[in-house]
Amino acid sequence: MKITGIRTFLMHVGQPDPANWASDQRSSSGASKQFGGTRNWLFLKIDTDEGITGIGECSGWPRVVETAIHDLAPLLIGEDPAHTERLWQKMHIAMMGHGMLGTVGGGAMTGIDMALWDIKGKALGVPVWMLLGGKVRDRIPIYSHANTPERALAIKARGIKAIKCGGVADPVRKVAALRDAVGDDMDIAIDLHGPPWLTPADACRLVRALEPYELMWVEDPIAPENIDGYRRIRDAAHVPLAAGERSATIFGERELIEKELVDVIQPDTGRAGGITQMKKIAAMAEAHHIQMAPHSGSLGPVAEYAALHLLAAIPNALILERLDDDWDGRRQTIVPHPQQVDGLIAVPDGPGLGCDIDEAFVARFPSNGNVSVPQSAGAYNPGTDNEHLYVQTRQSRRTYFNR
Repeated sequence: MKITGIRTFLMHVGQPDPANWASDQRSSSGASKQFGGTRNWLFLKIDTDEGITGIGECSGWPRVVETAIHDLAPLLIGEDPAHTERLWQKMHIAMMGHGMLGTVGGGAMTGIDMALWDIKGKALGVPVWMLLGGKVRDRIPIYSHANTPERALAIKARGIKAIKCGGVADPVRKVAALRDAVGDDMDIAIDLHGPPWLTPADACRLVRALEPYELMWVEDPIAPENIDGYRRIRDAAHVPLAAGERSATIFGERELIEKELVDVIQPDTGRAGGITQMKKIAAMAEAHHIQMAPHSGSLGPVAEYAALHLLAAIPNALILERLDDDWDGRRQTIVPHPQQVDGLIAVPDGPGLGCDIDEAFVARFPSNGNVSVPQSAGAYNPGTDNEHLYVQTRQSRRTYFNR
């Protein structure tokens, strides 16, 4: 079998309702406000001379990643898609001269690698999880997003047993209100978004203030480059830490894992380097007693399918992030749509990934822009929103860090 071509499918996607998304951010951009945001999904298909087509999804700045895919395509035309590891290495070494691999390169390789695994599964007539070593579990637990008690209670009523809130505007009071609403029988996590709004000292103080609420984890409490800062936070508070969504490949996740700076590693299923890399990251994490909970908050449904296959096959799978109601078009984009019952999703059994996109539906939503300046009410110190700072120390600390 030989690869004959790669096709891409870029679409503009509706933003989730702020109450239904673990963020307190709003976006400012020059893009069309057709959907009120700049979120894009990028899918690709790899065609072969035997009529088998593989599907994948890419994240990490989708509009730019699409260009990277077309630049990589000539390296893959004529290759046997079965050799996933060799083709991954070939792409990686081809991009090395451009500098350290970032989210654009990671996103491009992710979608290509995902599609190669899909082809292999279809050719052999087995699901991808079978190629990864078989199933450890038949159903995957999920968590959803909630920023208000009302939303949290609605999620609980659907049988989902975990939620994540987000933002740094008023985190302690937000978590306290959620815990009061849902009680002790529901897990709560908080995403601080790897912010420019917290230094390690501020993050230590905040995480200590969150200790009484017995959180599932505190996610991205500081900027992702500040690896040493994670050690300060671990030494300061007894709360599980989670991070890793902004890094790609085993090389990007290595320090968080080897230095045991997190309890939960969160590679993004659309930009971590593909199933080939996600399986390796999971194995690295397992050796350090670290759980895996793939990042999926801004991704489309194909990457979700890939995450289901991975989590079915690895022993240290914790939970899957899922926004099943973020945009009405999600269900129309994918065939079939995953079925969720009582906070669990059945692992797909079809050959390969077991899904496809509705190409005609995707084509109805051309991209209108994919970059914005995040603005968060209350996240920056008062009067500094227009400075767009990447590093800032909290003021009014007495008010901010206490309920």
